Amino acid sequence: MNKEQLLTSLEGFAHPSVISAMSRVPREMFLPDLLQSRAYDDTPLPIGRGQTISAPHMVAIMCTILDLQPGMNVLEVGGGSGYHAAVMAELVRPGGHVYAVERIAELAEAARSNLARAGVENVTVIHSDGSLGLPEHAPYDRISVAATAPSIPEPLKQQLKSGGKMVLPVGRDSQELYLVTRKNGFSVERKMGVIFVPLIGQEGFKEREIEII
Repeated sequence: MNKEQLLTSLEGFAHPSVISAMSRVPREMFLPDLLQSRAYDDTPLPIGRGQTISAPHMVAIMCTILDLQPGMNVLEVGGGSGYHAAVMAELVRPGGHVYAVERIAELAEAARSNLARAGVENVTVIHSDGSLGLPEHAPYDRISVAATAPSIPEPLKQQLKSGGKMVLPVGRDSQELYLVTRKNGFSVERKMGVIFVPLIGQEGFKEREIEII
């Protein structure tokens, strides 16, 4: 599949603004050299250290659910190679910023390099435990979590602005994608079944638990 075919396949379930943003982000720049020829296959691909870059359709779905707008302050948990953050960065321009937290130092450094090479300037990559969020830049208009948690992490909920939205997968063997909205408390809406790598951290799974996922 080439880029044009991929973008066409997203029509009907992804918002046009999301498809437009994805058209401006070169996915091949966020993949290992040996996988760049598969950049526009609609499938997750390995990026090292047991992690993956999400399938393009899942990036499109999550961005559409979040309804990202220019000027928004966004937190991404599970920065990976930086691709998802780059797409969100396009959607919140001008004036918006994405803070991408990645727990694996090697991947965080690679994401910084990938984003710089792609010319993305409104993303900051931080090496930290994403399950705790990033309180120093909170509150956030939107939070996107790219790894499944055993339950909705309380620190992430508390770092949402009033009116803010968070999309995240939750579960072990069976995972569901949820939309959390903060407005006079919190509402939680199930969206669909998904498969993600586990969120490792203080408010996520522990290293010793990951073999059950």
